[in-house]
Amino acid sequence: MTRRRLPSLNALAAFEAAGRLGRMTQAADELSVTHGAISRHVRHLEEMLGIRLFEGPKNALRLTESGRTLLAHLTQGFERIEAGVRAVADEEEGALDVSCTGTFSMRWLIPRLHRFQAAHPSIEVRLSASYAPIDFSRERYEVAIRHADHPLPEEAIVTELFKEHFGPVLSSALAKKLHLKRIEDLKRAPLLHTVTRPGAWTEWATRVGWKSADLRGTDYEHFYYMLEAATGGLGACIAPWPMVIDDIRAGRLVAPFGFVSSEYAYVAARRPRRNRKAEVFCEWLKQEAENTPTP
Repeated sequence: MTRRRLPSLNALAAFEAAGRLGRMTQAADELSVTHGAISRHVRHLEEMLGIRLFEGPKNALRLTESGRTLLAHLTQGFERIEAGVRAVADEEEGALDVSCTGTFSMRWLIPRLHRFQAAHPSIEVRLSASYAPIDFSRERYEVAIRHADHPLPEEAIVTELFKEHFGPVLSSALAKKLHLKRIEDLKRAPLLHTVTRPGAWTEWATRVGWKSADLRGTDYEHFYYMLEAATGGLGACIAPWPMVIDDIRAGRLVAPFGFVSSEYAYVAARRPRRNRKAEVFCEWLKQEAENTPTP
């Protein structure tokens, strides 16, 4: 096997930090070395490559074209190295990458996350929003929280949080204005839809036996926008119980006809390899879900 002919890793790391941060003093602080060490590493790298990586006066250095090209590759490379180390490390503290749908994060997870941080201050939960199917082979997250309306990875360790219950919600002011007494009275309400779950009204109507002739209404691109529109009195929408529990408790929304169960559930899936941070987080999620009252 041909041995890779690469400059010193320390020299590459010093240049990457200096180029990314824009100043050698900041690079020195990040890498816990002296300013002189950063300068020597960068000068050694330039001599070995036979090119200039920085130009300009010492107090206002800027990357050359070659420096910008090398920096882009090195930054990407170090990020992949970091991801690889995290992928095999089993530490009890540090960052934990969690993927979750945006609305679930804002409406259920984030309002409760302070309890996890208080119990586990050494674990930093880094949330990212995604509605895509879980794919551990292509993504960097350790835990994914999803509405399980699609197949989950066979190798995933799945924790069911709660069965889904859903139903129509609207502002209390609009409910009083429409004098909602029976389900049929919803014909007088403007209906709100979301493109992420376009069949919600039809699914709910089928489950409760409501044969409405017209379920058309206003479409919103995101679930969160639709819920905000309902809170603002623009109409009624179909929402899962976990997404609106805090709004109903606070009186911002009402559910005049309650909630019915669907065939789906909310789940937390984690990678099959052992990861103590992911295990702790999923166990906490399970406890929070159990403590969430049913409708």
